[in-house]
Amino acid sequence: MTASIMTAEELSYLTALRRDLHAHPELGFEEERTSQIVASLLEEAGISVHRSLGLTGIVGTLQVGNGTRRIGLRADMDALAMPELAERPYKSTRPGKMHACGHDGHTVMLLGAARALAQTRNFSGTVHFIFQPAEEGRGGARKMVEDGLFELFPCDAVYGLHNMPGLDTDEMAVVEGPQLASSDSWRVVFKGVGTHGAKPHLGRDPITAAASFLASLQSIVGRVVDPLQPAVVSACSLQAGDPNALNVIPDLVHIGGTARAYAAHVRDQLEEEIGRLAHGTASMFGIEANYEFIRRIPPVVNEASATERALKAARSVFGAKVRTAFPPSTAGDDFAFFASEAPGCYVWLGNGPAVDGALHHNTSYDFNDDAIASGVAFWQTLVEQELAAQ
Repeated sequence: MTASIMTAEELSYLTALRRDLHAHPELGFEEERTSQIVASLLEEAGISVHRSLGLTGIVGTLQVGNGTRRIGLRADMDALAMPELAERPYKSTRPGKMHACGHDGHTVMLLGAARALAQTRNFSGTVHFIFQPAEEGRGGARKMVEDGLFELFPCDAVYGLHNMPGLDTDEMAVVEGPQLASSDSWRVVFKGVGTHGAKPHLGRDPITAAASFLASLQSIVGRVVDPLQPAVVSACSLQAGDPNALNVIPDLVHIGGTARAYAAHVRDQLEEEIGRLAHGTASMFGIEANYEFIRRIPPVVNEASATERALKAARSVFGAKVRTAFPPSTAGDDFAFFASEAPGCYVWLGNGPAVDGALHHNTSYDFNDDAIASGVAFWQTLVEQELAAQ
């Protein structure tokens, strides 16, 4: 049986709640107000609540019947450290903080599904509603796992949902295999011997070495990694010298960037090859190189059986408007830490057209409230089908 149709009153309530969360964004591990709202609404619905898992994370548990299967549904709650420039009635009231990725919508959709399931109770088994803090680069999923998420709340499968501008709000993409890339950071410090800019032969120039390194960096993807394996290596930070001292060759050059891959062995390869190039360049120029590769987030790869179940639910809700072919993203999501503990599937729900270029992490972005009913229906249907009452 598919999910019940949401009443106009409930949709109006969830829309107002979404806009309230949008107006009060909170950064990772600072989601005190958001967590309190989530916990209170879950408790009001008769759902058991565990607070402060992963600092500000919330887990609600609803057990119905005697079914033994247990699944987890995840929504992220945090905002981004960036200003909201578009004018709207519910614009961020907190300068420099903005819900620019739709986590306000994700939170409300899962809350709506929890409220509906607590009322209809049309399943047999256990569902854990996982409200995760700090998805935006601060390690919320890892922290929840380290704090015992899957020991306290075992899951036979775990699911994530993210909005996607460009797809219709009544459209969903459910695809087996890689969905998001690993997201790792790297740093290189070239240490030379500073000297007068007019007398470079008296020192060891780290800037020239850095230029050679940067020019050669793309040879890793172009000539080392298998051409059939997607990968990205980007230098995103470069610091050297003083713009007020243009006759001084500095001692140090700091370079930093990101590396992305969909396969574990390619991720390993990127770590090794960036370091090899950095040390090789330093040797060539007679200077030193300090190299650090910071593993942040593994790739998100949808497991076959979990994807099959998510696809069944999506087709029940969206019919023919379900895509089973959709390009993976080179962005990252720490849902990967959950999917490494239980078979996982991460789906894309349409957010409508990207108005005025307002894609994720854009100062004009906004979650599309027309997607709320669709997201709630998907979550409710997934639970009712996977935990079908016998």
